[in-house]
Amino acid sequence: MALEITDATFDEVVLKSDKPVLVDFWAAWCGPCRMVGPIIEEIATDYEGKAVVGKVDVDANQEFAAKYGVRNIPTVLLFKNGEVVDKQVGVAPKTTYTGKIDAAL
Repeated sequence: MALEITDATFDEVVLKSDKPVLVDFWAAWCGPCRMVGPIIEEIATDYEGKAVVGKVDVDANQEFAAKYGVRNIPTVLLFKNGEVVDKQVGVAPKTTYTGKIDAAL
């Protein structure tokens, strides 16, 4: 299951991780976000132990969405060693996200 990441936990969970971290910036009212959600959950299960997969509700947690310039949702960012190494804006197939993780492993 994807981790619920908040502004309070972002630094610890994402920026200090020793594994690649896929972060889905989303909101409950966003239709496309609801399409991406199940894909992110599947990826969280598939990559358990290899990568961290989490979600940030941009309505409740705006600090890091603003810091990383998230203007459209869903936006999925891939972090490695605390840096953004890849980005996907909008809905994409599962293979798009898994390919990004695989490249970072």
